[in-house]
Amino acid sequence: MPTLSMFFGIIIRMYFGPKEHNPPHIHVHYQNDIVVINIENCQIMEGAIPTRQLRLVLAWIEIHREELLADWKLCQNGEKPFMIDPLK
Repeated sequence: MPTLSMFFGIIIRMYFGPKEHNPPHIHVHYQNDIVVINIENCQIMEGAIPTRQLRLVLAWIEIHREELLADWKLCQNGEKPFMIDPLK
């Protein structure tokens, strides 16, 4: 699972393969916690991370939604996704 971005101890990943299920989503790792978030509407699909880190991730998704969706399409076609700038 490629890492798309890392910031403030948060790691953003996306499964790499044409069989990954819809809707488009990312896997967010923070310490021992993992949350899966829908890219299109920022809804949590499963898991949890601390509220402060979740807010940072949701802001990052809003800023980079188009890039995330483009990476999702690449992954669905079996191509490696591009890195996305971290939150600064």
